[in-house]
Amino acid sequence: MEKYDLYRDIAERTDGDIYIGVVGPVRTGKSTLIKRIMDLLVLPNIENEFKRERSRDEMPQSGAGRTIMTTQPKFVPNEAVRISLNETANLNIRMVDCVGYMVKGAMGHMEGDGPRMVRSPWFDYDIPFEEAAEIGTRKVITDHSTIGLVVTTDGSITEIPRSNYVEAEERVVQELKELNKPFIIVLNTKNPENEDTIRLQGALEEKYDVPVLVLDVLNLDEEDIHKILSHALFEFPIAEIKVDVPKWVLSLDDDHWLIQYVMDAAREACKQAYRIRDMDIFGKDLEESEYMEHPKIENIDLGTGNVLIRMDAKSGLFYKVLGEECGYEIKGDYQMIGLMKELAFAKREYDRMAQALMDVRNTGYGMVPPTMDELTLEEPEIIKQGGRFGVRLRASAPSLHLIRADIETEVSPIVGTERQSEELVRYLLDEFESDPSRLWSSNIFGKSLHELVTEGLSNKLARMPEDAQFKIQETLQRIINEGSGGLICIIL
Repeated sequence: MEKYDLYRDIAERTDGDIYIGVVGPVRTGKSTLIKRIMDLLVLPNIENEFKRERSRDEMPQSGAGRTIMTTQPKFVPNEAVRISLNETANLNIRMVDCVGYMVKGAMGHMEGDGPRMVRSPWFDYDIPFEEAAEIGTRKVITDHSTIGLVVTTDGSITEIPRSNYVEAEERVVQELKELNKPFIIVLNTKNPENEDTIRLQGALEEKYDVPVLVLDVLNLDEEDIHKILSHALFEFPIAEIKVDVPKWVLSLDDDHWLIQYVMDAAREACKQAYRIRDMDIFGKDLEESEYMEHPKIENIDLGTGNVLIRMDAKSGLFYKVLGEECGYEIKGDYQMIGLMKELAFAKREYDRMAQALMDVRNTGYGMVPPTMDELTLEEPEIIKQGGRFGVRLRASAPSLHLIRADIETEVSPIVGTERQSEELVRYLLDEFESDPSRLWSSNIFGKSLHELVTEGLSNKLARMPEDAQFKIQETLQRIINEGSGGLICIIL
């Protein structure tokens, strides 16, 4: 990630106000970290010289050893300072220093045999130093930070052993997690390359499930600061995950099995993704999917938290779904092209008849007019009318006429006694009331009712002799071409 893109994205996620809460146990290097960030990032980018010098004066004290240097929470600088990193990266930045939670072996919180008493901003009377440190640290965590930096140590920077820091460290991490506040851990050490320190880093990452950066805070450089902020940005929550699928999938009905599969898979995968960095493990469950390829991250907008995921269909799925939708088996391009030609021809023919089919269903009669390519022109001939001559041009074309004829049939099984007939009627009525479609499958004398009715209809249709068909066609042609003025219809 480019440096200035990082700061622009952070500015967008925090509405331009970055309050970095630096928290953790006492004597871990929190104030030193703040001073290095101020020196390398903030002060060089403050344009106003007066504000730059005032911000320098407000920087916290830091020092080596076991004595606590910070006595109360401190905003650094006192007011958020607007810094300009380039044309797109402008933000207000302020860091919040705190005493931190006490650890065994630290010095400065006792006076003689009793607790050191201090005046805090939250009370108008003196309270023990340790109590003030706890209240201040908690307020920094909860109220005064948009990004949390937990600073801990391996014990190499002071005379206090690593084991003394663990309890306070766990407490800080737990409180930040309860608030769902984005944070990372900085493991301050004099020996960043030490194998024991690297092992400790891995153990802390596994324990807390957050990034742990091993850094020598006293010698922090600009690249280290960039690393800290970029890791913190990836701890922000995801705002929206968009899943991009092939466009042909979107043409399917909402209740199609593939649409439901994609929705369920995406929904399940989203349960694993809360933070931006979780996108690295997004969709592990889909790796073995027989339908979709492993999801690919197309874009992550760190400024908004929006993520775009692309899910491609596996090879052959398109033909499988197309075959299901069309009712034909399609195994590849060759079959698809042949089938498309057949279906295109069928569609052209249907489109000609669509209006006629609608008319015949609604009114009982529908007509398909001829097309220009069906028109047949006869040779022109000279005609004479009285003393005048003219030319006769004749043309003919087939027109299709659809007539709806409602066919009736009945099934009258003879079952025996009147009581048996009543029982059959009762059985058929019960079937009809519970599920009308089941009535057709009712078995009567070895055949379903559907088969009996179909046979009856087919027998009646077969009664239409060819000469009657020809006469109806001839009659229709004469009515169309000559009119119906002389039509006499006799039905016996």
